[in-house]
Amino acid sequence: MESLLANPSARVSISNPSLTSRRAILSGNLHFGPTYLSNSIRMSSGLSPLRCTNSPNNEEIISVASALYEYQTDEFINAKEVREWESGKSINQIAANQGITIRRSCRPAPPAGGGMVPRNILEQIIWDKEVEVNQFKQRMPQKNVEDLIKDASPTRDFIRALKDSYLRTGVPALIAEVKKASPSRGILRENFDPVEIARTYEQNGAACLSILTDEKYFQGSFENLEKVRKAGIKCPLLCKEFIIDLWQIYYARAKGADAVLLIAGVLPDIDIKYMLKTCRELGLTALIEVHNERELDRVLKINGVQLIGINNRNLENFVVDISNTKKLLENRIQVIKEKEITVVGESGLFTPDDVKFVQDSGVKAVLVGESLIKQEDPGLAIRGLFGKDISK
Repeated sequence: MESLLANPSARVSISNPSLTSRRAILSGNLHFGPTYLSNSIRMSSGLSPLRCTNSPNNEEIISVASALYEYQTDEFINAKEVREWESGKSINQIAANQGITIRRSCRPAPPAGGGMVPRNILEQIIWDKEVEVNQFKQRMPQKNVEDLIKDASPTRDFIRALKDSYLRTGVPALIAEVKKASPSRGILRENFDPVEIARTYEQNGAACLSILTDEKYFQGSFENLEKVRKAGIKCPLLCKEFIIDLWQIYYARAKGADAVLLIAGVLPDIDIKYMLKTCRELGLTALIEVHNERELDRVLKINGVQLIGINNRNLENFVVDISNTKKLLENRIQVIKEKEITVVGESGLFTPDDVKFVQDSGVKAVLVGESLIKQEDPGLAIRGLFGKDISK
């Protein structure tokens, strides 16, 4: 499944096709013949989508097939979201049932205009991202991206780098962010050279690097990710992107990512589970970001989660509250320890006291961008953030 919410063609009438047909599509057992359906699924991996052509007699069922991936296990075929979808609920109702307020596929078709207005900046970003990803996929189909991955270098162990840094320094491992701008702050660094910034971060003790790839709102790019990877930087790289579609995960891998960001406030559980499965098959680490208790509880119920980021910035209104980390962890820290999950503190971290606060709450790593990138000397800024030199 690309994403239950990533493809507008998933929004079809639930009365047709039948439940039996839907489950057949999901399990990869339904075939329409060469005229209507070209099944390009690789049965050994379950990674390639159903490829469909238009048919006047099968429009709805083919549009469903084009939006879904083959699911090889009962975990996906019998998922709660699939049952809700079969019963007639819209894709946004399914998400809302999990506390997700970001609506999907709501952009009105031009030139008519009208339709819904985004409630907040994150929803606007996601709507724009849907358009952007569809354009990317038209220019470079996933099969072409998969061919690029065949020649890509092996991924590096993102979580091991964090753990080794924590053991070496006694303070949370640093994921230093290479970011030129943000929607709330505008341009953060005029003289922006992603490779030089990444190299400075690495030399001054960063365990991993986060590379912004969103162009419209953060002035980042996948090319920046690729440049840093090819520049001889040894730190594992996180692709910081608003991921809504499996294509982005493949593309991040092809461009040199070792890890990707998944935002629980945007993705329902079934998408997180399937994207985690894809990450494992590609050798990527998934950093799953939450910003409230309900999102954290959802993620803690998902098997295979190794890395959770707690964002102290509310992505809907951009208000930052560093106490959010403590609030989310204080009643869940034992479960997190039992599951051997590494927690990353994000946003609002500017001083050694801030770092100590989240560390005392249970954080083993921090992701920091603004307080470093805005300084003339990012290396000196790292020492200021931790109150000591963490490069030794």
